[in-house]
Amino acid sequence: MAYLLLAVAILSEVLGTVSLKLSDGFSKTVPSILVLVGYGVAFSALSAVLKLGLPVGVAYAIWAGAGVALVAIIGAVFLGEGITAVQIGGIVLIIGGVVALELGGAH
Repeated sequence: MAYLLLAVAILSEVLGTVSLKLSDGFSKTVPSILVLVGYGVAFSALSAVLKLGLPVGVAYAIWAGAGVALVAIIGAVFLGEGITAVQIGGIVLIIGGVVALELGGAH
């Protein structure tokens, strides 16, 4: 259940962040509302994950790492933002770091 809620937190945060870009400085109503809803759901779900007992370091690393990777990929694929080999390498390193934190915390 904790990982399902964590997935909700990640996807909601990505929705909020992408909507922030699309809101054009909060000048567009629908994307601006999606920013607030996305971040609200993200923090609520992350809070529930922590309450279920997932360690904060692991939960936050997965949440932040997956969010950064997904936003970078969405930016490159759907928003016309470029992505370089160095940035792809950075995404791979983020994923590797999250996996290392998860494996290191397993008992």
